[in-house]
Amino acid sequence: MSASTGTSSTAAGLGWTDGRAADGRAAAAAASTAGRIGAGHAAGGQAGRAVEHRAAASRTSAPSLVPRRLGAWGLAAGPLFVLVAWELASRLGWLNPRLLAAPSTALATGLELLQDGTLPAHLWASAQRAYIGLFAGVLAGLALALAAGLTRAGEAAFDSLVQVKRAVPTLALIPLAILWLGIGEVMKITLIATSVLVPVYINTHAALRGIDIRYVELAQSVGLSRPEFIRRVALPGALPGFFTGLRLAVTMCWTALVVLEQINTTEGIGYLMNSARDYGQTDIIVVGLLIYALLGLLSDGLVRLWERRALSYRKALGA
Repeated sequence: MSASTGTSSTAAGLGWTDGRAADGRAAAAAASTAGRIGAGHAAGGQAGRAVEHRAAASRTSAPSLVPRRLGAWGLAAGPLFVLVAWELASRLGWLNPRLLAAPSTALATGLELLQDGTLPAHLWASAQRAYIGLFAGVLAGLALALAAGLTRAGEAAFDSLVQVKRAVPTLALIPLAILWLGIGEVMKITLIATSVLVPVYINTHAALRGIDIRYVELAQSVGLSRPEFIRRVALPGALPGFFTGLRLAVTMCWTALVVLEQINTTEGIGYLMNSARDYGQTDIIVVGLLIYALLGLLSDGLVRLWERRALSYRKALGA
């Protein structure tokens, strides 16, 4: 009996020893697996960081696909280069001062006209004509674009007429405008307004026609009325085209004014230039040209500033 008891005790001891050995081997295997997993995670993290570093380096070294927006000096680089070249050509004697005065000479003449009060009076008269015609033409162009873009009757009534006006230059309308409206201020303002009307109409009408049809279907599904649809969908959708037309219009109003102020006027920048032509005063002519250029650039800059603020929600190239 004692022998059997010893034998069982020995067997139990061997079983316990084997169990401990098995547990040790399992723990070692688990530790090894955990080590391999940890090493894998570390290697994966290092590889991920290396990929991120390479991507950042490629973004830094690769050329940008989108040009950065120019500042004020960048936009003025072209005109400044032309002025410098013009001045150098005049100083070197390449340009005859009787045919074209130097910018420095024109600047000195402009300061004299400013000091004696001649220039402000003529500038005020030109600005009144230009901006009254611009305001009337922009309102008319916007109203016609909304009518033609949102109604079939408006498109049938106005679209073809505006296209005909676009094909007829303003100079060709001057004889009839003089017969109908006389040679006073009404004729000049009317022709400026009709010139300004065309780019505002064309671009706003195109933007209205380009509104996504899903917005129209959404407006119908939520039950918007016609005035609400115009205010919430049509006008915001037409804003990019309207601003494009407005930028063209503010330049065109000064272009038309140059011609119109040479017809029976006693004040204005155009009248000043026309009088200087009779006496061969090229410096005064250059002063008038520079004033027209500066006013056009200033007007365009104000419209672009307004456009950036009104369309600040857009994420677009150059925005």
